[in-house]
Amino acid sequence: MKYRFILIVANCCFFFSTSAQNTTTFKSSDPALELAFNRAKDMALSYKGDSNDPVGPWYEAALPSRSAFCMRDVAHQSIGAEILGLHKENKNMLSLFAQNISESKDWCSYWEINKYGKPAPEDYRNDKEFWYNLNSNFDILFACWRLYLWTGDESYIRNPEFENFFEKSATSYIERWTLDADSLLTRPEFPNAPVSFNSKDDFHRCRGLASYSEGIPGLKMGIDLVAAIYRGLLTYSAILEHKGDFQKAKIFKEKALKYKQQIEQTWWDNTTSTYNVIYTSNGNFSKDAGELFLLWFDALTDSTRTKKTIEHIISGKNNVENLSYLPFLLYKYGFENKAYEYILYLTDPATKRREYPEVSFGVIEGIVHGYMGIEPDAATKTITTLYRGKSNTTAELDNLPILNTLLFIQQESQKTTLYNKGTHPIQSRIMFSGNYKTIVLNHKKITASHKKDVNGNSYTFVDVPLNSGQKITASLK
Repeated sequence: MKYRFILIVANCCFFFSTSAQNTTTFKSSDPALELAFNRAKDMALSYKGDSNDPVGPWYEAALPSRSAFCMRDVAHQSIGAEILGLHKENKNMLSLFAQNISESKDWCSYWEINKYGKPAPEDYRNDKEFWYNLNSNFDILFACWRLYLWTGDESYIRNPEFENFFEKSATSYIERWTLDADSLLTRPEFPNAPVSFNSKDDFHRCRGLASYSEGIPGLKMGIDLVAAIYRGLLTYSAILEHKGDFQKAKIFKEKALKYKQQIEQTWWDNTTSTYNVIYTSNGNFSKDAGELFLLWFDALTDSTRTKKTIEHIISGKNNVENLSYLPFLLYKYGFENKAYEYILYLTDPATKRREYPEVSFGVIEGIVHGYMGIEPDAATKTITTLYRGKSNTTAELDNLPILNTLLFIQQESQKTTLYNKGTHPIQSRIMFSGNYKTIVLNHKKITASHKKDVNGNSYTFVDVPLNSGQKITASLK
């Protein structure tokens, strides 16, 4: 395995020397961060599969030895992949997950698909015996929405295969697996168990795990699944609202809020000021690394509890898969120094298992989406920028594919330049931390706009249309 990886990296380095101009590039006055991006980029693109494989365009999003992609990892890697130009791969892989939802599998899809276009045998025997984490339908639903917001590609939310997957996941799937908000702690440990159930057979015992946490005896429910359902239903509501179905959107939003209420009222532990994460069949709560997904699914709104949750996560030990979520999440929640530390750690050649695919894709998203603060919204065709680097640093992205165009972005703490190199106009929102009365836009001083986030932090911004071929610069002085 080690030899295979080194060989691929060697090959892909040669490839980059001739065609790097066709992919997103990153430069920084911080050489360590620039090196981290380039290491992550090289590794991530080494996992790009052969488009001529039977499965079609794909990239590895599972244990590399399997030549496959699983639902959780694709959902997590997809934005990093989009940044690196793997558009066809994302669309194909997510489409395959959507197409393979079926009643015979109790409205599950295939947890993992290999390059031969088959359910990976490591996780699947037949429709009654297979491995499946129940979070995954909602994670894929959320990923499709985020990819629509990032790319502007409405097929992620309008293609019939996706519409069917969303609708079945939000209704039949929840019913079949006894996942209504008032059933979470009373549901059977093994709903939909196959005939002649064998508790020692992973394809029986893990056919419908109620968490991404695995190997926990008696697991009945994980808070990460509660958060996943909340975000999935809220996302489905947003999709319906986007399509103009306001009445149905309201119904699913109200359903989603019941799961959020469960998180805050049932799972919070006042004695430790942390969330319980696992509930077992003997009626006990316990802690686990799964609390990370409260952040991933954006399920927390209490700023005090959010801060305590993050502090608890970064104070403990996490496997490399979980660590790969943290660069983006920690920048998002204001833990910039720790986010930076994890980026360097995850790309350090001495770090064990850094070659797991989630790591490199997570670092790419951490730098672009987190550090550079690039936040697109296809619904309004707006791209927001918010530099989260240190005050004495500069950074730039070039050839960034986003909202159906191509951007050059140069940033420092009090100055941002945007250049629309593509063919489609966008709306830009250039944002700075702090409260300032004016912004200098292309050498002209104008009155600034202001907003605060949920934590009360103040931001100054200006909204500017950005046509094809246009360049703008905004600064605070």
